[in-house]
Amino acid sequence: MMRTEGFPRLGMTVLRILLVAAAYFAGGRIGLLQQVVIQGAVVTPLWPPTGIALACLLWQGLRVWPGIALGACLVILSISGSIDPVGFGIAAGNTLAPVCAFLLLRRFRFRVTLDRLRDGVALVFLGGLGPMLISSTIGAGLLLLTGSMPQSGFWIVWWTWWAGDAMGVLVITPLLLVLRMARLPSDAYRWAEAGALLASAFAITLLATRSDLALLFLVFPLLVWAALRFQLEGSAPCMLLVSAMANSAAIDQDGPFERHTLVEAMVNLQALNGSAALTSLLLSAVVTEQNIIRARIEQACQDLAEVVERLAPGKAASAWPPRDEDGVETRGG
Repeated sequence: MMRTEGFPRLGMTVLRILLVAAAYFAGGRIGLLQQVVIQGAVVTPLWPPTGIALACLLWQGLRVWPGIALGACLVILSISGSIDPVGFGIAAGNTLAPVCAFLLLRRFRFRVTLDRLRDGVALVFLGGLGPMLISSTIGAGLLLLTGSMPQSGFWIVWWTWWAGDAMGVLVITPLLLVLRMARLPSDAYRWAEAGALLASAFAITLLATRSDLALLFLVFPLLVWAALRFQLEGSAPCMLLVSAMANSAAIDQDGPFERHTLVEAMVNLQALNGSAALTSLLLSAVVTEQNIIRARIEQACQDLAEVVERLAPGKAASAWPPRDEDGVETRGG
């Protein structure tokens, strides 16, 4: 009798691979809305598919890597209309980079909750900055070897390619990870503060990226506010908004990017995007880690107070948390 137990599992794996490919392709088409052409090469200052690919690998494991490869091939096919050996090589590089990032993060015991500073640091360096050198080097190298761009343009294309892929990880991956765990605000005050943060983020970022004055630094207090009050649930959406609006202004060479060449605008843009992403991601991780430590300490003190109360009923020095004469909980600080 033929064994058929494995067919449902195989079908689910194939379905996951196809969903990953569809998500990668959709992210690629969105990313191409802000494409620029440098030395004949099509690059984007923010490439969402790398962030989508890494998030899918962190959720589903290494078994969905064919979906990344298929999605990369579909994106290249949509750009050029056909896939030649160079296109397959670029697709291979775009697949290998997030796979290597996933393997490095797994080796580092990365937690998708991003509730430790070490997880934030690992995502920045092991997930984004390091492995994305693979895709940029393969992509720019193939374009150079085939004569698709002049030798003088290699380094700027390589750098822009690397920065776009790295920003895809630093901006998109945390957003996708936190959306899976996000909780709605529990009271009206938090809803009001979240609404104020969203409105302020749009208004301040619009001013910073479209004003002729050098006001790009205004986005940093905004990201600090989001990270301190809402941690990654607030800072990740704000970072996406800042990056998208800054990318649009740089490509249009408007606002603070107006008096620069396209290459200079891309350099300034990536400096802003990288600094903002590091600020929001690492500060959010630090605040979350401190909140978890505080909650564990409070729970330990409460457990200790209960033990003392059982050992010496009525003679515990104080209960935890401390309360005033009316029974209202008090906290120091």
